[in-house]
Amino acid sequence: MGIYVFKKQVMLDLLKGDATLNDFGGEIIPKAAQDNRVMAYLFDDYWEDIGTIESFFEANLALTENPPKFEFHNPEGPIYTSPRFLPPAKIIESQLKNTIVSHGAMLYKSTVDRAIVGLRSRISEGAVIENSMIMGADYYESDEQRAALIAEGKIPIGIGANSHLRKVIVDKNGRIGKNCKILNAENVQEATREEQGYYIRSGIVVVTRNGVIPDGTVI
Repeated sequence: MGIYVFKKQVMLDLLKGDATLNDFGGEIIPKAAQDNRVMAYLFDDYWEDIGTIESFFEANLALTENPPKFEFHNPEGPIYTSPRFLPPAKIIESQLKNTIVSHGAMLYKSTVDRAIVGLRSRISEGAVIENSMIMGADYYESDEQRAALIAEGKIPIGIGANSHLRKVIVDKNGRIGKNCKILNAENVQEATREEQGYYIRSGIVVVTRNGVIPDGTVI
């Protein structure tokens, strides 16, 4: 992974010239160096390649370290997110350690250790989250909507009561039921079970976007 700056026509010529070339770093750049003026800039500060699930997962969780390799709160180079006009996070009788909680999230009587809790996340009573990323939600469900879903035997957005997650990525709008254990106790490294709402890469369980994990599920 890298950042490349091309003149438009040069890039078009390279892409159209040889249809067998696909990778920029391994194929297109070496080809360009044969007939074009190519220069490199050595960047020796923080950089992470997040081209795999594992590298994406580890780079994000590294932000919870103290101090982190990359600092969002550097006053000399602050990082601004787009304004979402959400309320601040609400944390009720919960225990958090080395965790980043985004705006609009609500955690109730839960335990979170080394995790990213995304915007509008809902973490229910008794839930335990370890070494995980909860990506959050694109929208809120009201208390009335959540109660109606539960009454219909469905699962609201968020992490259900008394569920335990370890080394998990929950993509946007994921629905984890009550009393689930997503721990990958058998240490499965690779599995594709998207019809069940998840897959596993490098031992990391990924709950798919809009995925639903029923009450009591053990993964």
